[in-house]
Amino acid sequence: MSDRRTYMLVDGENIDATLGVSVLNRRPQPDERPRWNKLLEHAESAWQQPVTGLFFLAVGDTLPLGFVQALIAIGYRTVPLRGEGKVVDIAIQRTAEALAEREADVLLVSHDKDFVPQMQALAADPERRTGIVGFQEFMAADLRNVPGIEFFDLEHDVHAFTSKLPRVRIIEIDEFDPLEFIL
Repeated sequence: MSDRRTYMLVDGENIDATLGVSVLNRRPQPDERPRWNKLLEHAESAWQQPVTGLFFLAVGDTLPLGFVQALIAIGYRTVPLRGEGKVVDIAIQRTAEALAEREADVLLVSHDKDFVPQMQALAADPERRTGIVGFQEFMAADLRNVPGIEFFDLEHDVHAFTSKLPRVRIIEIDEFDPLEFIL
């Protein structure tokens, strides 16, 4: 393990919305949501260093205590936010900007193009690893085009789901399994 640290910035609402609207075409059932512990495990394993997972949530007057407690139990620091506008995006942008001043690596868990300026600034540092986690086919093109960023697919690389999602994706021929299509 390295002395260096990875900060993982999770835009849970973006992941949940993409899963529901774009992948499942309906609200995800509890057993269809990502296993957030798998994301922490993957990040630590992939970059061989400790991970601080920051899970950003927009909340009203009450916390979703069960969910927050579950996130804390598996190792996340929850960041519940309230206010006008896209509070989660604003907080992630500010956090990414603050991390530019630290010797740390950054993983963004989102598909949102609103983070492009911050990810470009982070990726411009040749000493820093930067990555994005999500569904490859729904990643904003502007994020995809940031030089130096590594991509991790939430289902296929991270293995964050307990069942196969109904996705259509480009398959590398070396990964093609005809049994997936003829069962």
